[in-house]
Amino acid sequence: MPLADVPAGAPTAGVVVARAGAENFPVASRLLGRRERSHLLAVYGFARLVDELGDTIGGDRLAALDWLEGELDLAFDGRASHPLMVRLQPSLRECALPREPFARLIEANRVDQRVGRYETWEQLRGYCALSANPVGELVLRVFGLATPARIALSDSICTALQLTEHCQDVAEDFASGRVYLPAEDMARFGCTTADLDVARSGSLP
Repeated sequence: MPLADVPAGAPTAGVVVARAGAENFPVASRLLGRRERSHLLAVYGFARLVDELGDTIGGDRLAALDWLEGELDLAFDGRASHPLMVRLQPSLRECALPREPFARLIEANRVDQRVGRYETWEQLRGYCALSANPVGELVLRVFGLATPARIALSDSICTALQLTEHCQDVAEDFASGRVYLPAEDMARFGCTTADLDVARSGSLP
């Protein structure tokens, strides 16, 4: 698909790279070698692009995510058009990165278009397997350290970090129409979505 068909509102490569410095964690420490930094920033660029398409652009977000999956396939063939996907191509090749973790990140954002509530922690962990765990696996692969045991440990860490972020961003998520607090636990502790709206308004005592 030509570059002209990039979904309206998709961030430019420059905007995405600039945001790397504002993250809660270092995307690619300057203590790392140039090769590793380059590959990590390429992976970050993809992850940031998929989140922007799934969270912030107007219009048909599912169509935008379908476009990105098409770009992903083109990138594996060395024929991507979007600058961030072009930048990813050498990393795919040099680090032998598999398609599946990237596809899971896209699928997580598709889920966000359909699901705004989770009944149980187990359901939420299943979402984290799409939205968070692939990033840890890709980082391990960039460093050539991916083994089944390490990927399993990474999955646990990434899920924990994602769950922590959901707890931290309750008000922000609620404003976007999403509640990542499991319904069973909200009921257990007598919390309702009205309470979350109060939290968003800053009216809690």
